[in-house]
Amino acid sequence: MFELIFIPAPGIGHLASTVEMANVLVTRDHRLSVTLLAMKLPYDVKVAECIESLSTSFAGKNIQFNVLPEPPLPEESKKDFIVLVESYKPYVREVVSNLTASAATSIDSPRLVGLVIDMFCTTMIDVGNEFGVPCYVFYTCSASFLAFSLYLQELYEENGSNEVVEQLLNSDNVELTLPNFVNPIPSKLIPTLFSNKDKAVWFHNHIKRFRLEIKGILINTFEEMESHVAKSYSQVLPPLYFVGPVLHLKNAGVAGSSEAQNNADIIMKWLDDQPPSSVVLVCFGTMVSFDEAQVAEIANALEESGVRFIWSLRQPPPKGKFEAPKNYNDIRNFLPEGFLDRTMSIGRVIGWTSQVEILAHPAIGGFISHCGWNSVLESVWHGVLIATWPMHAEQQFNAFEMVVELGLAVEVTLDYRITFGEDKPRLVSAEEIKSGIKKLMGEESNEQPLLNVMRVASWMVLVCDVCLRLRAKLMAVVSSLAIRMLQWGEWSGITTLDVVTRKRERKMEKGRSLNIAEARGD
Repeated sequence: MFELIFIPAPGIGHLASTVEMANVLVTRDHRLSVTLLAMKLPYDVKVAECIESLSTSFAGKNIQFNVLPEPPLPEESKKDFIVLVESYKPYVREVVSNLTASAATSIDSPRLVGLVIDMFCTTMIDVGNEFGVPCYVFYTCSASFLAFSLYLQELYEENGSNEVVEQLLNSDNVELTLPNFVNPIPSKLIPTLFSNKDKAVWFHNHIKRFRLEIKGILINTFEEMESHVAKSYSQVLPPLYFVGPVLHLKNAGVAGSSEAQNNADIIMKWLDDQPPSSVVLVCFGTMVSFDEAQVAEIANALEESGVRFIWSLRQPPPKGKFEAPKNYNDIRNFLPEGFLDRTMSIGRVIGWTSQVEILAHPAIGGFISHCGWNSVLESVWHGVLIATWPMHAEQQFNAFEMVVELGLAVEVTLDYRITFGEDKPRLVSAEEIKSGIKKLMGEESNEQPLLNVMRVASWMVLVCDVCLRLRAKLMAVVSSLAIRMLQWGEWSGITTLDVVTRKRERKMEKGRSLNIAEARGD
C-alpha cells in the first residue's frame, strides 16, 4: 500500500473539494490510501460539522480522517488565517513522523509517498522537505487566477518590494495585459490583501514556493474551460494537472439537525411545484452577510422583479466580533415590513442551505452568487447561469473571468468588495440588482448557449475519467494521475503530463504592456 497525506485549508469549500479529490485517487487505484489532516476554524462551528459529516459520508473508503488538536493560540491570533495554519505545523510534523517511522519498521505499513497540500497551506512544505516526502498542491481556485498570482509575484521580484502592486491596486483605470488573456485585466481586481505589507509578502513567498519546491499542481478546473493557461505557463511551473471539476455533488458536507433537514425537505418540495428554470437562487456562501440597508435593497429588487426566488439570508456577527454568520432566530424582523407576506406565492427566504442540492433542481434557472470558485464550477456543472456579485479574496477576478473573459455569466456587479473588520462597503441598489436579475432570467441570453456547451464539456470530463483529458472528437489520451503517482517509485522527479489543449480561436497578445509609470502617477 502507498499512503498520501492530504492537508486541506480549514474552510467548508476547501474541505469538501479536497475530500472529493482524495476519493477520486483512492477509487482509481486501491493500492492508494489517504490520511486527511483536518484543521478546525475557531470562528466557524460549521467547519467542525463539515468534518464530521464528510468522515461519515466516506466511511469504508481508503480515507482516514485525523482531526488535529486545536493549537493554544490567543484569541486575536485565531482571527489570522496565516497564523492559524502555521500553528498546526507541529501536529502535521508528528503525523508524518509517525507514518514514516512505521513504514521503516514494518513491511505491512503503507509507504508515505506524498503530501497533497491546499493552496493556502504551503508552510507544510517544510514538513515534507524535513522528511524527504514530495509535495503537491491542490489548487482550489481557477487556473487563470494562478496565472494572475504568478504575474503579481514576478512584479514583486522584479521591483524588490510590493510597492508597485499596491500602487496598482489603488489606481483607477489601469489595465494589465497578460499573454494568456484575451482582455486586459483591471488593476482593481487585485485582492485587497496586497494593501497589507505583511500579508502581501507572505502571498508572494507562498506563490514562489509553487514554482520552486513542489512536484506538481492539481487544479480544480478543466481544460475546455481554461486551456490557455496550461499552454502559457507550462514552462515556468511544475506540471499542471487539470483534475476538475472536482465537486461534492450530494450535499455541502455539513451535518444538520432534524429541524434543518425538515426545512430543507420543505424547500425541495416547494421547488417541485415550480416551473422549470423559473427560480433564482440568491446565495453568497458561508462567510457573507449583509447589514439591514443592503438586505432591504435585495428584498426590494426581488419583489419588484416579480421573479420566483430562494434567498439564503444569514445574520451578521455582532459588531467587532470576527465569526461566521448565523441563521436568524426570526428572519421577519430583519426584512422590510410585509415582504414575506407579499412574496409568499413566489419566493422563500431561508437560512444556511445546501447550495449544490438546490442548484441541481430543474426549477432553478439563475444564481446570484459571490463567485467562489466552487460555486462557479457547480453552476457550470448544472448549467445554471450566474449573475456575479463578488465579495472578497479572488472573487472579483472570478467574476471578471466568467463575464468578460469567458462569456459564461452576467453581472450584478464586478467590483463590489467586502473587507472583514473594516468600513462597510458601498450599497448595491435595488435597481442594480433588478438589472442583473433581468439579464439572468431574460428569455434571450447570449451567455446561456455557451454555458450549455461548457456544461456538456464538464460532464464529459468526468464520464471519461476525472484524470483523463479530451482530444478532438472526445478521444481520451492521458493516464490516470493515481497510476502515475504509484509508478514514480523513488520520487527522483516527475515526468511532464501530456496536457492536451484545444485551440481557442482568438488573437493572443504576447508579452506584457503594463504601464507601471501610470500606476505610480509619473
